[in-house]
Amino acid sequence: MAKKVLVVDDEKLIVKGIRFSLEQDGMEVECAYDGEEALRLATENAYDMILLDLMLPKMDGFEVCQRIREFSNVPIVMLTAKGDDMDKILGLEYGADDYITKPFNILEVKARIKAIMRRTGTKEPAPAKAQVIDSGDLKLDLESRRLFILGREVNLTAREFELLELFVTNPNKVFSREKLLELVWGVDYPGDVRTVDVHVRRLREKIEANPSEPKYVHTKWGVGYYYRG
Repeated sequence: MAKKVLVVDDEKLIVKGIRFSLEQDGMEVECAYDGEEALRLATENAYDMILLDLMLPKMDGFEVCQRIREFSNVPIVMLTAKGDDMDKILGLEYGADDYITKPFNILEVKARIKAIMRRTGTKEPAPAKAQVIDSGDLKLDLESRRLFILGREVNLTAREFELLELFVTNPNKVFSREKLLELVWGVDYPGDVRTVDVHVRRLREKIEANPSEPKYVHTKWGVGYYYRG
């Protein structure tokens, strides 16, 4: 089944170029040119990926991303013409999974999309690997990629789920930020370790009763992060 991608940008030439290139790879592409249209399409349709420009008419990319995260964990890649690192980190704070800075090479965009789809796509279950992991108050359903804490579902983004799955399946193992960046984002990811810090902080805000005194994901100062169930 063809992967379905929503491309959101008010620059129609950019949208046209991305659409043509992705369709050449057999993907189904829909387009939006402002934030309100993007949110409507994301509400009405199921996508495998959303490419979302930061600067949009009617509703900016940050707000669109935040609103989508209220009902969907679809992978979102922010497109930004700004080179300021804080804008990129802020995009991650609002729930984006990745970012690409304009001007970009379409081959880089396609490579990033395919890498994220490989990580978040449906995989054949390995016979020896449990599909549901119970760890104290946490239950991770690996097949449906859902998290439950004390029976209540907690919505995580694709990256947050991958991060938590890695922690839970390796209890008490300390991962450096560099190692987490390599394992969850991939060795070719161009971002830096601050991306890890943002995602860990956001993950704690969702799963910890008191994020400043975490019960699950702990910091080993000067080394990295580890999970204690």
